[in-house]
Amino acid sequence: MDLMTWLPVAWFAVIGFGVLMYVVLDGFVLGIGILAPFAEDEEQLDLMMNTAAPIWDGNETWLVLGGAGLFGAFPLAYAVIIDALTIPLTAMLIGLIFRGVAFEFRFKATPSHRKFWDYSFAGGSLLATFSQGVVVGAVINGFDVEGRRFVGSSLDWLTPFNLFCGIGLVVAYTLLGTTWLIMKSEGALQQRMRELTRHVLLALMVVIAVVSVWTPLGWQYVADRWFTLPNFFWFLPVPLLVGIFSVLIWRLTRNPDSHARPFLLTLGLIFLGFSGLGISLWPNIIPPRITLWEAAAPPASQLFMLVGTLLIIPVILVYTAWSYYVFRGKVSDTEGYH
Repeated sequence: MDLMTWLPVAWFAVIGFGVLMYVVLDGFVLGIGILAPFAEDEEQLDLMMNTAAPIWDGNETWLVLGGAGLFGAFPLAYAVIIDALTIPLTAMLIGLIFRGVAFEFRFKATPSHRKFWDYSFAGGSLLATFSQGVVVGAVINGFDVEGRRFVGSSLDWLTPFNLFCGIGLVVAYTLLGTTWLIMKSEGALQQRMRELTRHVLLALMVVIAVVSVWTPLGWQYVADRWFTLPNFFWFLPVPLLVGIFSVLIWRLTRNPDSHARPFLLTLGLIFLGFSGLGISLWPNIIPPRITLWEAAAPPASQLFMLVGTLLIIPVILVYTAWSYYVFRGKVSDTEGYH
């Protein structure tokens, strides 16, 4: 294969890896924010936030990697997506900013101001998550492109399917949050999260079922990808594993000796959902018609950026892994990082 063939594929993998790492690592932190209103008191919310306090603020590195990679490797896709999704992407950034500021300011605030930061933390997390889900739905929906420019409306993203995807991602991140807190807490908080996990898991199964029916009925290219032979048999393990992982999570939340496995299985569910998205879209980067190779930057530019990216990714991975290793184990209400 020549450079023009494999470089776009390599960059698609790099961008996908960056986005997946962001979803995995920031998903449970946003989930904690969504769960904030369910905390019984300020002390319990302190404990919930302290489970993520030492490691949360590097998560946006992966989001930047995905966005910068898209800008450099697929400038046409970047231009179309930014133009078409200006409103939800701006809302996502506002939510992330409020979430981040509230995370830090809440612990320093006076008692009279603390409620404001509690609401900012929860509201920012909810807004960022919902906006990300809307973006995912809009990508599946596709974009109206003529030549090399977006010709649709700035409100094309405002569809029932996209809004449902926003709700679906809120549910998914909430499940990441509950299972993370099962792993990192103990006592009353852990028991409360075990109970919540089962309710959230049922909601997520409903979301997955609805999306699994809606997408092939609404978009022919998705139906062709999943339900034509031999594709059907190649991709059948994805929904089967979703069912198996869901049953295991349900059973493990009832086992008081199970701590980390529900979270690890939830990560598996997120990975399967992400894989399903990739299967549905491939090889298009601007659905429904523009492929990776049509949207790609010149090979010399892609190769130059790829060398630097492959050098920095291992450094980020080592730093991230070391952070999680240092702050492993349970967090108690006697500990704090602010």
